[in-house]
Amino acid sequence: MNRKGSAVWSGDLKTGKGSLSTQSGTLAEAQYSFGTRFENGVGTNPEELIAAAHAGCFSMALSSILGGAKIAPERIATTSTVTLEFVDGNPTITKVHLDTTANVPGISEEDFQKYAAEAKANCPISRLLKAEITMTAVLEG
Repeated sequence: MNRKGSAVWSGDLKTGKGSLSTQSGTLAEAQYSFGTRFENGVGTNPEELIAAAHAGCFSMALSSILGGAKIAPERIATTSTVTLEFVDGNPTITKVHLDTTANVPGISEEDFQKYAAEAKANCPISRLLKAEITMTAVLEG
């Protein structure tokens, strides 16, 4: 299974602008810029999208793990905070923190923590952040 996202950027880093789109059309030319990434401009940025993807992925993984244990969660709400800092002069995602709150009737605190740790370690986005990254680069013109 493959899913696609795309980006178009025009101009230099500080005054240029770009748009992000997803294959599903959920994002269609969503605006991003230097201001939305490193300041407080209107629009989105890659780190915010990673955070949303991680929160959604983790919540689904936890639900799956609980379901495998024959436990039905009523609600799982997760916020992912992606930290972008400059390391050796380069913007770098240095950490990601997940905050999750779940309503899971009939589960012990110990079991909940065990299942949450498993979901954190094994959801595809958690695993992506450790993955090999490959690339094909084509210079036009």
